Amino acid sequence: MTAAVYITALEADSGKSLVALGVMELLTRERDRVGYFRPVVRAGTPDSTIELFLSRYRLSQTYEQSYGVTTDQTRALGEPQQAKPILDTILHRFEALSRTVDVVLVEGTDYTGASAAFELDLNMDVAANLGAPMLVVDSAHDHRADQVFGALAMAHSAISARRGSALGYIVNRADSATLAALQDAPPELGAPLWVLPEDPLLARPTMRAVLAATGARLLNVRDENEEREVLGREVAAVRVAAMNVPRFLDHLEPDTLVIAPGDRADIVVATAAVRHSDSYPRIAGLLLTAGLEPDPSVMKLIEGMERSAVPMMLSDDDTYSTATRVSAIKPQITSTDVRKIERGLRLFDEHVDTAQLRDRINVVESDTITPLMFEHRLIERARKDLQHVVLPEGMDDRVLQAADHVLRRGIAALTILGNVESVRERARVLGLDLSDATLIDPRVSELRESFAVELADLRSHKGLTREGAFDLVSDMSYFGTMLVHRGLVGGMVSGAAHTTAHTIRPALQIIKTAPGITTVSSCFFMALADRVLVFADAAVVTNPSVEQLADIAISSAHTASQLGIDPRVAMLSYSTGDSGSGADVDKVRQATELVQVRAPELLVDGPIQYDAAVEPSVGASKLPGSQVAGRATVLIFPDLNTGNNTYKAVQRSAGALAIGPVLQGLAKPVNDLSRGATVADIVNTIAITAIQAQGRG
Repeated sequence: MTAAVYITALEADSGKSLVALGVMELLTRERDRVGYFRPVVRAGTPDSTIELFLSRYRLSQTYEQSYGVTTDQTRALGEPQQAKPILDTILHRFEALSRTVDVVLVEGTDYTGASAAFELDLNMDVAANLGAPMLVVDSAHDHRADQVFGALAMAHSAISARRGSALGYIVNRADSATLAALQDAPPELGAPLWVLPEDPLLARPTMRAVLAATGARLLNVRDENEEREVLGREVAAVRVAAMNVPRFLDHLEPDTLVIAPGDRADIVVATAAVRHSDSYPRIAGLLLTAGLEPDPSVMKLIEGMERSAVPMMLSDDDTYSTATRVSAIKPQITSTDVRKIERGLRLFDEHVDTAQLRDRINVVESDTITPLMFEHRLIERARKDLQHVVLPEGMDDRVLQAADHVLRRGIAALTILGNVESVRERARVLGLDLSDATLIDPRVSELRESFAVELADLRSHKGLTREGAFDLVSDMSYFGTMLVHRGLVGGMVSGAAHTTAHTIRPALQIIKTAPGITTVSSCFFMALADRVLVFADAAVVTNPSVEQLADIAISSAHTASQLGIDPRVAMLSYSTGDSGSGADVDKVRQATELVQVRAPELLVDGPIQYDAAVEPSVGASKLPGSQVAGRATVLIFPDLNTGNNTYKAVQRSAGALAIGPVLQGLAKPVNDLSRGATVADIVNTIAITAIQAQGRG
């Protein structure tokens, strides 16, 4: 039977879905076929948590496959004769899903309908019938430690009475006193207890939730990107503006949602002005009421402002009704709440012993590596030994958004180069938190003079003077490269707004190549549906010599090993073994022999054709006895034309995720981005750079 993990809460608003996200991250790191299932969902409206999991984890199941029954069907469950048909339906639908996956994460009910005791019994019964161990979640918010102890003990008794098993117990939203009490005197539960502290961000509603709860509409958002940014903002405080402007301003807090009738022109203008003042905190938005739009002259004034105007929404209800609806919004995580998801996952990883939990789940790691699994593993490897990476392109929104993501997940420490005030202002407009990043303007940095002196010494044989070096190190790429050279950071990621040459040239001049390597090359990690292959070189070396091909192979094997891929190196050609001849084949054969001499520990074979390298049956037929044929993980192309075209063909035709190019062969890591790089591409490249920096000192 397919393995299952059952997560149940003991009350509403426990943070159960946050825990489910953390467990799903754990499962998808280990298995390629993971499912998500809810026994009961609310009738009438789509279940937001199902939509979140289907979207975020790209699960190969439909919405209809993701739940058992609706609340309409469970209304008669108080009658014993009705319980079995409902449970039968839940189990039948679970089994249908389980036949398509290896493990299913089951998230129990939300405690929004029947009594807590009834819902706990229902969850216990479903888990028992699925044979699924339970992870029990409770909230410490507004509860004393003894109350939490009592609830956990009750859950333990209920599980024991059904002869079930508990994976563990997680208590959410604990203040410092409750956290200490639970950690100092954990109850006897027969399973581990983990406690997560209160995080105010996770309890805040988003502007999107405000819009949905009030039925309001946006008034002054210009495009989809701005709408996405506005609706993703968290609301930390709500203020009804029923007073004059001076008193209203005195009551503002960071990320306040202001509620006021639409004809209060004074409040509308004052709120817009606050967005332009560093003396007051940022306002999340302005919710106007009574269906009254501001006068056109007021809107014209606001629209003419240079910085982004305060986002405005309009509700047709009166101020009291609107404020009441806003106050009733419950904290929830949806697929669009990226900041909340990342903050919650970091909280989970920091306070739950995921290695212990994984062992208790007893999920056997799969030989298959999906793109999602590979991305997860990149993040995990980077986080195990935190490194410092410099991003020279602080003027690029994608870089700043990626930096926000990296900092929230604890993937790397960051230095961002650019005009410090401009970077801070752009982060504020985009709603990003870069407070943990180091911001440096190379033009005014105290490091500029010493960098210039050292660079002039390094390049004196090329006629570079100290005056010329002083000008050169004001360039973002040169300054960033000097930070890497000095060991002030571990690596650099650039190229979103600059050419490859602009990124690589300073590295070649200053950092130079690693010992024993004379060639800087690149590789792509090609994440296919069931495996990850390394393709090299596909971006740098046009027509490599025998020695350069050997360098590329050795560097690529090292890169693969750093990122958790066991290197089996195939030196590609249009013939396999001794079946062909000619200058091109001979070059590959000689490069293979050179690799075997220089790195005898490597598994390498060539010349070999692509199909013989990756397909076991073809490999066994064409090159019997080879330890590489049919099992290659690192594929070395004979020239850039072949490598570049092949990686793009596989990316587009096979739907592979291409991560790269990753530069290799340098003494310290510097990586280049495509100018069309997405935020996700930049995050992955930062993680790879951090991993490359580990152990280099």
